[in-house]
Amino acid sequence: MILTASPAPPLREEKCHMNIDTTVVGPLAIEHYAMIGDGRSAALVGQNGSIDWLCWPYFNSDACFAALLGSPDNGRWLIAPSDPQARASRRYRGDTMILETHFETTQGSVLVVDFMPIGLDTVSIVRRVEGRRGRMAMDMQLMLRFEYGSVTPWVTRLVDETGIEALGGPNRVVLRSGVPVYGEGKTTVARFTVAEGESVEFVLSWNRSHVPLPDAFDTAGALSKTEAFWRDWSGRCTYKGAWREPVLRSLLTLKALSFFPTGAIVAAPTTSLPEQLGGPRNWDYRFCWLRDAALTLVALMAGGYIEEARAWRHWLHRAVAGDPEDVQIMYGLAGERRLHESSLSWLSGYQGSSPVRIGNAASAQLQLDTYGEIMLALSIGRHHGLIDKREAWPLQTKFIEHLEQIWDQPDEGIWEVRGGRRQFTHSKVMAWVALDCTVRDAETFEMEGPIDHWRKLRDHMHSMICDKAFNTARNSFTQSFGSAELDASLLLIPIVGFLPPNDSRVVGTVKAIEKDLLVDGFVLRYRTESGTDGLPPGEGLFLPCSFWLADVYQLQGRDEEALALFKRLLALCNDVGLLSEEYDPQTKRLVGNFPQAFSHLRLVGTALGFGQDRNDRQVG
Repeated sequence: MILTASPAPPLREEKCHMNIDTTVVGPLAIEHYAMIGDGRSAALVGQNGSIDWLCWPYFNSDACFAALLGSPDNGRWLIAPSDPQARASRRYRGDTMILETHFETTQGSVLVVDFMPIGLDTVSIVRRVEGRRGRMAMDMQLMLRFEYGSVTPWVTRLVDETGIEALGGPNRVVLRSGVPVYGEGKTTVARFTVAEGESVEFVLSWNRSHVPLPDAFDTAGALSKTEAFWRDWSGRCTYKGAWREPVLRSLLTLKALSFFPTGAIVAAPTTSLPEQLGGPRNWDYRFCWLRDAALTLVALMAGGYIEEARAWRHWLHRAVAGDPEDVQIMYGLAGERRLHESSLSWLSGYQGSSPVRIGNAASAQLQLDTYGEIMLALSIGRHHGLIDKREAWPLQTKFIEHLEQIWDQPDEGIWEVRGGRRQFTHSKVMAWVALDCTVRDAETFEMEGPIDHWRKLRDHMHSMICDKAFNTARNSFTQSFGSAELDASLLLIPIVGFLPPNDSRVVGTVKAIEKDLLVDGFVLRYRTESGTDGLPPGEGLFLPCSFWLADVYQLQGRDEEALALFKRLLALCNDVGLLSEEYDPQTKRLVGNFPQAFSHLRLVGTALGFGQDRNDRQVG
């Protein structure tokens, strides 16, 4: 219910005129969103001027805007022209996470500047509407819905200020507005006109409902400080190659997916954006996967960002502290282990894709490849001078002792299948990587350990994998021991150094993948019709798999093919340079959680590969 402290005239009854995209009922196409963030959380802003997703105060908190997974009634914040014929274009302000959306009509044009202030105690979003030409009528519509769209707050006017206070359970959100706002039904609205040279600001702030109201702050100063933060961070990028713009945008995205207080890195800021439109492959990615985070650090270190890697290494040590048998594949932002999965029945799902899930049951899975990625990140960290050469060595040896006991067991694998454990080839290869990195570091840095024993175990692993995972009839490695199915993760065999890129078995595997897993020139993870993952068949093309193929082409000296594929992948980035998890070649749309750290770290890795000698390539 909306309360007003004093009578106020309602907005006119006619339908609110909006940009053409705002007339769509329900969320936009995924590629029509951009992300803003402050290192604690992130918001998705539509090209139509609507913020359709925001979890406050943290990435994995309950959403107060959940229209992305339902309808506007589940919460959104729209600022857009009244004219339905308005045209929109947008960009990030230089090398920052400050978003600028330019709306234009025959009568005028405005610039909407959206950002989340960095370095303030207050958790806020600032939206500034600047008149650039003529005059433009604008509409503002704020629909706050706490707890993923299920709780309508109690709203009152602010005393002595233009704006409102919304309360619901533990949450309070305050809107401070540069123009009068009114209540219409369960929505807070405003209609205003901006002329050339004028500006109107809106500030939305969150805090706990039992403490005093969040203080107002100097928005101009906050904008200046936020811009300086991002520009300073971008300025430390050491990559100067031909693909600097997409590489830096990807690195900025990875930084924005980092949880500044602890050093954790979330896989994506969203949950339940489907891998197949209308399907059930909808997962919560607002957690820190050891695999994704470790590979993100490889990308960040390659770009010259050692501080982030050091913060994650400390987070890792805290998160996995305890018995190695209790290590999980993912954790919460502060290292939480209980990530219970449940469904939100009141949300219809992104464009009808249900269920909407929060939490992730895969946190209890066994995924052996995680050990390889962790050891790889620690090894690269040592070589970069990230940590003292012996620091984290006791943790690493404990991991290896445990891996020695379980490496030959079946697991759920990199794709987190829910169809039962198998002897996945990729899992075994990455277990070998864990031993290989450990042996090499022990030799290079003269660290203590049963090195001869580790060498024998590493060689035994290699022999068993080559014997059991290679299908002579297909002349290819296969998804699991004794299987005839292919899997894109097999492309990592030469990338991680398990076999040389021009080994006949690698060449045969690449040919088989090109024949059976290429769709529209991009790579499927595997054929879901096999039933391996325990879910109904059908999904998009997992973008990192295609980056892997480009990497292998580079390693095999197929440079023209590598470059052509890389350019096609870059063309899938949306207008502000963001990638989701997957791509649907039939609808020509991005699908899956967005933006996706794994896709962006692979973009960085592939781009860096074009400037490296083939013998110096590092997995990423």
